[in-house]
Amino acid sequence: MKRVKAACVLQTLVFSQKPEMGYSKEHALKINLEEIEHYKATLERTKTRYQITDTVEQEDGSVVVRVRKQYNSKADVSEYFG
Repeated sequence: MKRVKAACVLQTLVFSQKPEMGYSKEHALKINLEEIEHYKATLERTKTRYQITDTVEQEDGSVVVRVRKQYNSKADVSEYFG
């Protein structure tokens, strides 16, 4: 029999706006940073353990975020979040 002892998801997320919206880089960046805060608030509201390992602002105002997050609430993920 096998069972999951620990599980974690590694994701690379890109927060960006559609180019046809015509936002300036600064305005697009502001919107994207607000979206990231909303994403983090959602993870916290659902009590999902997470760790943002990298955040990189791109030249077009988009933001690339690398996140490690808990796969489910039953598996122990303490070895992933030191």
